[in-house]
Amino acid sequence: MGTRRKSRELVLQMLFQADMGKQTVDHVQRTFWAEHGSASAEVRGFADDLFRVATDRGAEIDKLIEGHAEHWRMERMAAVDRNLLRAGVAEFLGYPETPRAVIINEALEIARKFSSPESVQFVNGVLDSVAKDLGKTA
Repeated sequence: MGTRRKSRELVLQMLFQADMGKQTVDHVQRTFWAEHGSASAEVRGFADDLFRVATDRGAEIDKLIEGHAEHWRMERMAAVDRNLLRAGVAEFLGYPETPRAVIINEALEIARKFSSPESVQFVNGVLDSVAKDLGKTA
């Protein structure tokens, strides 16, 4: 598994922990890395950066997601899907040099691993729509 894929999976787990546990960003990072201390500095660095973008710009990210997830409110989405979407949109915003197709494909692979088959289509549709919308404003 590549460095960035591992980082993306860890970010999903961190966002999930923050979301479900209603924990602060600092608390999540402290406890998460205490459990996953074996990650390389490169994996941890990208994961921390992406997690910070996702949490610092959380309201903006959630608004983008809800605007493109027809008839879905954030709280009604499966927790894994919701946080995977947050990570993907955070990467769109924080790492504009990364091709959007790469970010979407990575999110789909992670959805296949951590979520349901139906979720793959949902995540693909929402991220593709957000990417197209961001492309118009870039």
